[in-house]
Amino acid sequence: MSNYVTSFVVPVPKKKLKAYQAMAKKMGKVWMKHGALSYTECVADDVEPGEVTSFPQSVKLKKDEVVVFAWATYKSRAHRDKVTKAAMSDPIFDDMDMENMPFDGMRMFWGGFKPFLEL
Repeated sequence: MSNYVTSFVVPVPKKKLKAYQAMAKKMGKVWMKHGALSYTECVADDVEPGEVTSFPQSVKLKKDEVVVFAWATYKSRAHRDKVTKAAMSDPIFDDMDMENMPFDGMRMFWGGFKPFLEL
């Protein structure tokens, strides 16, 4: 198997989607600069609330929000850890207003995944 994947899901207010996209572009460039193999962010297009669980339920989606699903790939978990440490130390964070992000970070979730099947 190749690569290691980190993904996250976050609710974004529809009126802040453009601001989120601009921020995501900057963040993606930072992660790529520090060694990520790829960086992708997707906005929900076909995700309905489920009866038990779903993307909207996972982030307690509000009516004026949309789900964003994203992932980055790395050579390995160790490579991910190294890239993330470097990216989080990047000077770009010195100028970011962490109090006024264009999404609710308290409802964001993420994790690292080791592929076990590739076709």
